Amino acid sequence: MNPLPLEPRHRRWPIFVAPALFFMLAALWSAFWFYAASQVDEKFDGWRMREAKSGRTYECSERGVAGFPFRLEVRCEKPVISLTGQTAAQLASHVPLTARLEEILAVTQVYDPTRVIAEFKGPVTVAESGQPAFAVANWSLGHASAGGLPSIPQRVSMEFNDPAIDLVNSGGQSPLVRAKHVEWHLRVVDGTTSDSPVIETVFQTNAASVQGFHPLLADPFDADIRAQLRGLKDFSPKSWPARFREIQQAGGRIDFSQSRVQQGDTIVVASGSLGLTPTGYLEGELQTTIAGFERLVPALGIDKLLEENAQTSPDRPPSVNAQDVNKVIGALDRMIPGLGNVVRKNANAGVIAGINLLGQQTTLEDRPARSFKLKFVDGAIVLGPLRVAQTPALF
Repeated sequence: MNPLPLEPRHRRWPIFVAPALFFMLAALWSAFWFYAASQVDEKFDGWRMREAKSGRTYECSERGVAGFPFRLEVRCEKPVISLTGQTAAQLASHVPLTARLEEILAVTQVYDPTRVIAEFKGPVTVAESGQPAFAVANWSLGHASAGGLPSIPQRVSMEFNDPAIDLVNSGGQSPLVRAKHVEWHLRVVDGTTSDSPVIETVFQTNAASVQGFHPLLADPFDADIRAQLRGLKDFSPKSWPARFREIQQAGGRIDFSQSRVQQGDTIVVASGSLGLTPTGYLEGELQTTIAGFERLVPALGIDKLLEENAQTSPDRPPSVNAQDVNKVIGALDRMIPGLGNVVRKNANAGVIAGINLLGQQTTLEDRPARSFKLKFVDGAIVLGPLRVAQTPALF
């Protein structure tokens, strides 16, 4: 009699392989995440030391890391940012500015630490060291992003929705800046961060207004400003005045492409190049075209400047009779409707000759326009024969 065949023994260990591998990978990933989280303080302190050499210090009342398992979320509570020597005036006064926020939250993916996104929680107050706040700002949404980390980023972007800046005084708060949206982008387009970087920058704003500086800025306007900055040596730690001096010594320039500003029916486009004098002032020229120029003439006081220029200039043109004045005013109206009425009340040969010096008749976006060169001479902004403004030294 043949014995009954034995039943094969089932191997049960393979069913434990997958769970074991899973738990092993989870343990390795957890160890990797906690190691990366432990490096945050070291990286942050190294970045703080580098920024401090440039006159910018950052402190957090409390700092924490979260986001396990796939993200690193660094939360900075009650951050305090101090700026020293970031403008020529501040460099001379040695008085730091201090900004205080509610919170900064920076987020990056563990598997892609080269991209960081940060959110800012307002309000932010700004004060000189040891003094009460002189300005306060807030927004509905504020965030930034940087690419190219953990070294110096190759590109940086900042965006704010509904930003509002108020001045603070003994009587309370008064509006200074309002906008629907503001964004600012920077990226390296040539060279490297350590060797002759060329930076492209774009600044855009919608429905922005500035109170208390000039009536022309009080009405909402849209802006799209595009430029490239050349002449940087590298991104080693230094203040902005020192960096601007370095740009001047290298013969660097700011090249503006077709930048555009619109306020109501007035449209301004400009392109050109600006450099720096050895004393830190802007120099160069921008080719500028304006549709709605007749609105800017009284708003900027150009008509009054032209009249004063005609009265004080030793080579001003001789006076003309009323018939000649009316002929020229009619010609101005044909070039830009309404321009003749603007100068009619100051109609003299000097004003009319001055208007004729302010560029050439052209069109912009199918509208009558005026095209001219806006010159920067040792910081002064010169329009035709007129000096209309003075810009501050950058170092």
